[in-house]
Amino acid sequence: MRKLNTISEVDFSKDGGLVPVVIQDAMTSKVLMLGYMNEEALAKTLTEGKVTFFSRSKQRLWTKGETSNNYIYVNKVLIDCDQDTLLIKANPAGPTCHTGDATCFQEDNQKGIGFLDNLTQIIKERRSKTPEESYVAHLFSKGLNKIAQKVGEEAVEVVIEAKDDNAALFLNESADLLFHYMVLLEAKNHSLDDVVSILKERHNK
Repeated sequence: MRKLNTISEVDFSKDGGLVPVVIQDAMTSKVLMLGYMNEEALAKTLTEGKVTFFSRSKQRLWTKGETSNNYIYVNKVLIDCDQDTLLIKANPAGPTCHTGDATCFQEDNQKGIGFLDNLTQIIKERRSKTPEESYVAHLFSKGLNKIAQKVGEEAVEVVIEAKDDNAALFLNESADLLFHYMVLLEAKNHSLDDVVSILKERHNK
């Protein structure tokens, strides 16, 4: 799929002027729900930044969260190769399903490990900023050796805190280590996915 640039790219000629729209949590990658949009619903979604569908049962535009305030805020809109299906990566303000479940497929949507994918993208984007704008850019401006040195320093801090019983300090130092390790991976043009792939290979042996 690729990023949607203009509404004119979407083929609304099928299914009575409607296209299916998959809503995916931008942070966790969990699929939240499936809905349908006509051209007017898509225009409203893009203009307001909140997902609006065309309700097939009510035969009108329907903004998700209009009664519950559990709005779904647009992060990115992608279009498929046939130009007749959309994928919206979004940030839900609350449970997505009318039943109160996090998703319409009764899946948990905890923002845990999946958040790391989003953090990887943030590191990539902030790499091109100026050092004054971003701590990540500041790290990259120092060069690879300094980034690697920072990872070593954070690793030592984790070892030190592991010997004590202060869980908060240990976890905070662990977070610092993981973050700077991800920056190092980006500096080497790799990502956590590459590391996970190796772990998977080892697991299958």
